[in-house]
Amino acid sequence: MFQEERISAITDYLNQHQRIDIKEICQQFDVSRDTARRDLLKMEELGLILRTHGGAVLPPKKHKEVYEYKERLGRESSEKREIGLFAASLIKNGDCILMDASTTVQYAAENIASENIIVVTNSIDIADVLSRKNSVRTYLLGGELNRQHRFLYGQSTIDKLADYQVDKLFLGACGITSDGLTYPYEEDGVVKREMIKRAKQVVVLADHTKFDDPMFFKIAGLESIDLLITDRKPNKEMMEKLKEFQVELLIVSEEDNDD
Repeated sequence: MFQEERISAITDYLNQHQRIDIKEICQQFDVSRDTARRDLLKMEELGLILRTHGGAVLPPKKHKEVYEYKERLGRESSEKREIGLFAASLIKNGDCILMDASTTVQYAAENIASENIIVVTNSIDIADVLSRKNSVRTYLLGGELNRQHRFLYGQSTIDKLADYQVDKLFLGACGITSDGLTYPYEEDGVVKREMIKRAKQVVVLADHTKFDDPMFFKIAGLESIDLLITDRKPNKEMMEKLKEFQVELLIVSEEDNDD
């Protein structure tokens, strides 16, 4: 096996297990410790790993640029639309629900077909979508407007949320790790944290790009999630964590949905 082939295989291993030691490389590829070290040196030069004592780990991910809300809508994938469509099918006649300011959640709002629905939201765009649905009564939370990301926030938003108790919360996600849900903005995160307290069932909508990509502000651990809707099966470690915290997983638009 050429070095380039080993490097590719080592990278695949790291993507699954997050770390590897020299002994593991020697055993898997039947090479000497010197050859394993040279492979790791080359991978370090390429920026593929961080070397540790006796092995290597993946380098920390660079956070993705957070685009403004309307630009995110224009960039949204068909997978996110399918996640939103499926989420809308979970809304039953007579439900009272919360919806946070998320483009994927907006797709769920657009596809609500149930009758006699009450929706509480801090998203001015979702409120606008729902204003065109005769079957939905919409409550728009007050507060200060974040113009770039189109959500309302602040103490008045938190105080008003305390008045409500709903059947379901539909929550978008910016980052999901084994530690929980994270978001780039604290002011948005504290509103979402309060929303979780107000819902009997917490439904998180997240495409596969949100896994293992922590953001600045953590709002909750995985134990706060009841249902996670995504488009691809997470890695083994995340699957084990979801099972540990009894998070139901629903996968849409994906061949892995056959287990």
